[in-house]
Amino acid sequence: MSYYGVVEINYQLRGSTSLYCILPHQLTEIKQRTLCRTKPTDLVFVIDSSRSVRPHEFEKVKVFMSRVIEGLDVGPNSTRVGVINYASAVKNEFSLKTYQTKAGLLQAVRRIEPLSTGTMTGLAIQFAISRAFSDSEGARVRSPNFNKVAIVVTDGRPQDGVQDVSARARAAGIEIFAIGVGRVDMHTLRQIASEPLDDHVDYVESYSVIEKLTHKFQEAFCVVSDLCATGDHDCEQICISTPGTYKCACKEGFTLNSDGKTCSACSGGSGSALDLVFLIDGSKSVRPENFELVKKFINQIVDSLEVSDKQAQVGLVQYSSSVRQEFPLGQFKNKKDIKAAVKKMAYMEKGTMTGQALKYLIDSSFSIINGARPGVPKVGIVFTDGRSQDYITDAAKKAKDLGFRMFAVGVGNAVEDELREIASEPVAEHYFYTADFRTISKIGKKLQMKICIEEDPCECKSIVKFQTKVEDLINSLQRKYILRKVFYSKPPLTI
Repeated sequence: MSYYGVVEINYQLRGSTSLYCILPHQLTEIKQRTLCRTKPTDLVFVIDSSRSVRPHEFEKVKVFMSRVIEGLDVGPNSTRVGVINYASAVKNEFSLKTYQTKAGLLQAVRRIEPLSTGTMTGLAIQFAISRAFSDSEGARVRSPNFNKVAIVVTDGRPQDGVQDVSARARAAGIEIFAIGVGRVDMHTLRQIASEPLDDHVDYVESYSVIEKLTHKFQEAFCVVSDLCATGDHDCEQICISTPGTYKCACKEGFTLNSDGKTCSACSGGSGSALDLVFLIDGSKSVRPENFELVKKFINQIVDSLEVSDKQAQVGLVQYSSSVRQEFPLGQFKNKKDIKAAVKKMAYMEKGTMTGQALKYLIDSSFSIINGARPGVPKVGIVFTDGRSQDYITDAAKKAKDLGFRMFAVGVGNAVEDELREIASEPVAEHYFYTADFRTISKIGKKLQMKICIEEDPCECKSIVKFQTKVEDLINSLQRKYILRKVFYSKPPLTI
């Protein structure tokens, strides 16, 4: 018995989502069911940014926070997140009520700067009690159904007392995790943390390895049962366990039925037609080294497509202060020629005229004269790293009114409201933000779900291979991007 690649979606506790399978060596439709039995949480990070924490080390703390947030079910009725930044003074970076989406939280974390003075850990914990976990700041204090959790990260000995204030925090129902880094005072961590200490105190030798604690905290918010192992499931063919979930899948040559349990044999198919156009931001804020990563990203996606007159066609448009068609749909009939053209693409630099680029996509890229095929699904992927310098509303609306499936991918300083405006409905499944390329893999997953759902599930070869290649590509690119981002970023401001 064999089964082939499985696609996962960052899953919400409130519902279920279906994906689809195709023929051998392609993916199987799954129905992911969340088994995390955990209460929605009010989570506050309490982060030491004293002068002993160097700027590049503070970036590691921000990556750690982002990784934990990415694993949460974020929303006004689920988990809320706040961040307290402290040194000699305390700064409320954002409260539990400030952001209601994961994308908004990730952008806010990225903007945090170190304070670079003393280490008043007790003062920060007192602030958490009196302010961060208050009703006025978004804490759900009147309901017993919401956990209150604080994660304290520090690398030194505090300049004030922590024992009494930590005891008051725990007495107020706040569960405290204490993470110590480097030359931290372990006795202080034990005074801060909740019982049992073995579960609530962690130590890492340096900030460079703090990310290894991410999985622990994702599990802390989720109680997992392996129902596949116990046989407590209703999958007809294959049950697949993953942390916090199980999925039903089918054997090679079968597709999962709409009940999410039973399987039917695929009747055949050689891949669906698709007109795909990349709309790539080439503004000066991207920087040459990251533009090369984007080109590599495009080419490795092209590697995964079935390129032909009857299957996938690819077009590429770059924009900055103006718009330039690199090549139209159908100009190149094979992967080799497409990849060569992408490699030759010169970086435009200058501004960010996203509205003008969207208008070009509508008027030219998806026109018959430029290679688009009548009746073939049209997919546009807009990739940007900053705020548009022109008006995007009319063009974004027209693209969707014409039936184009629009996906908006924001990196770095991209604006969430603009991504939402570009994205097709349902908006939450068509726009993505990432600081370092991690969540860009969701593009392929959503394409698989949103386009293939209207086709024969056994005939979505191009889309499914697109998704699979994106998954592999992101794993290889994210380390390179993070290293470049840290190296080229400006030193944080000292307050």
